[in-house]
Amino acid sequence: MSEDYKPNPYEDAKSQLREAQKILGFSEGDYDMLASPRREMSVSIPIRRDDGTHEVLHGYRVQHNLTRGPAKGGIRYNEHVDIDEVRALSMWMTWKCALVNLPYGGAKGGVTIDPSKYSQAELERVTRRYISEILPIIGPEKDVPAPDVGTNEQTMAWIMDTYSQFQGYTVPGICTGKPVSLGGSLGRAEATSLGVVIMVEAALKKKGIKFEEATLAVQGFGKVGRGAAEIAQRRGGKVVAISDIFGAIYNADGIDTKALGEYVDEKGKVVGFPGAEPMDAAQLLLLDVDVVVPAAIEGVFTKDNAPDVKAKIIVEGANGPTDSAADKILNEKGVMIVPDILANSGGVIVSYYEWVQGRDNFFWPLERVQKEEEQRITAAWKDVEAYAEEKGVTLRVAATVLAVERVLQAHKRRGLYP
Repeated sequence: MSEDYKPNPYEDAKSQLREAQKILGFSEGDYDMLASPRREMSVSIPIRRDDGTHEVLHGYRVQHNLTRGPAKGGIRYNEHVDIDEVRALSMWMTWKCALVNLPYGGAKGGVTIDPSKYSQAELERVTRRYISEILPIIGPEKDVPAPDVGTNEQTMAWIMDTYSQFQGYTVPGICTGKPVSLGGSLGRAEATSLGVVIMVEAALKKKGIKFEEATLAVQGFGKVGRGAAEIAQRRGGKVVAISDIFGAIYNADGIDTKALGEYVDEKGKVVGFPGAEPMDAAQLLLLDVDVVVPAAIEGVFTKDNAPDVKAKIIVEGANGPTDSAADKILNEKGVMIVPDILANSGGVIVSYYEWVQGRDNFFWPLERVQKEEEQRITAAWKDVEAYAEEKGVTLRVAATVLAVERVLQAHKRRGLYP
């Protein structure tokens, strides 16, 4: 792969929509409506650095579809964020919410920034200024942000406070993924990771492999990857390889994920962990394991490495980790891919529960949150599995078609204004 190559996730998202169009047979006008974001906002974010200098960052908020309810989607802080990435992520959020039957449309936001190069005080100023710039289009009944790559519950606390200051009263429903002390939901932090593991279990069962006998490789040891690795091990799975942005480690007998988490909390990276050997991070995706969980960034499976994938199953913890060319190659190889809009939907499911709890001011115990999440994501899996078998299509196509059909039906019912 050339160094300047970068997959275009928005083109991949539109390509997936085209596949759904072929199956559902809707018009080109309907395709244009579904492919085009409803609203886009690009903002400048002038900030003051700690040394007194000033700079201008750039941020985005894209609301892809509002047909089924308020827009819902995370805010990403990453140096590679651009408008096409945010467009794609917002479209996938639309399908994800429809697939798991949440009354939301899809949105996504992002700031082009490397958060590791900014202090906590600087990130607070970036967040508050970004929110003040997109304030006209967000709100608990309009568009509800959440954490994503590079953001966390502290970011959401700043967002809630900034929005509330403008309103003159506290508005917990402006975002989800907040600290529990500020109206966040129990179980939200690990919700995406739990959903990924539930889908790993479901995929292994479909392949006739016992979870306790399966081997897993996890790319990424952030919010999703770390939680997925730890939950998988607690449930009896064997995680043999884990990577982060600094490198990767391997242990054929399984990695002690809890000990690794403690090591990373101290050292800041997985490399050097005494309970495993270092390995090439790119090779993690190509290991001869039962399941690979890409839980980092988009576009990690491409036409260049897809032919060498040996795993039986890929469960997409990240958004858009498999580009369209790789998807075709992997399907031809017989690799089962549990698509991102299903595999990582646990986060938005529990975000919905947080939003509901905040509106009612009635908060659920952890057991209820996790039980409701498992029931909802398992029901979606069964829908996708049944549709894939009935139509003879992949899980990704089945998931996208089911979701697109639900959004299109809602659009037809509402009609076109004026």
